[in-house]
Amino acid sequence: MVSLMLSATPRTALGRSKERGQSDRQALYDVLDSGLICHLGVVVDGTPMVVPTGYGRVGDTLYVHGSTGARSLRAAEGTEVCVTVTHLDGIVLARSTFNHSMNYRSAMIYGTARRVTDPDEVITGLYALTEQLSPGQWDAARRPNRKELAATAVLALSLAEASVKVRQGPPEDEEEDYALPVWAGVLPIVTSFGTPEPDPRLTGDMPVPDHIAGRR
Repeated sequence: MVSLMLSATPRTALGRSKERGQSDRQALYDVLDSGLICHLGVVVDGTPMVVPTGYGRVGDTLYVHGSTGARSLRAAEGTEVCVTVTHLDGIVLARSTFNHSMNYRSAMIYGTARRVTDPDEVITGLYALTEQLSPGQWDAARRPNRKELAATAVLALSLAEASVKVRQGPPEDEEEDYALPVWAGVLPIVTSFGTPEPDPRLTGDMPVPDHIAGRR
């Protein structure tokens, strides 16, 4: 059973800005569940490779997927990998360039990537990936057929070894700099969904499904 708290390991212990670390496992879930893309770090033929990809979470397991021919997934199977998810919430503008920063929420997960072979878990992983991207889409679209499943590799990664780091709030300037006539503060960054754009090849006058339109 995974602890409700994040346990620091030599790989996840924060060396700097320790006050930004989050020890509650729910903070990890919050970062992951509100994201759309992760970065998978893996060594391929002796060379580091960081691959942006979709993901999904089920309990304390993270799923990623791709083509069975993808070098990154083949290299990741059974080896140590690192997955990161980051939300950029604002640019922190200080009175000195040295103290400029960013407001963010980030998660870093280490572990051994496991190739999913059980057919039911493959579907579970693909469901999680689809619903992470667009909740409600799994039931709206056609499910993968045998040929598509055979061409798809699903990897699972335990969330047992993870860290969360968060920075929020105004700039932190040197005390003597607060009197400088320089504007300081935070420029917020907001990510939002726009108006859905229909595929030109849609048949008939098909309305946008509620589970898509409702995300605006």
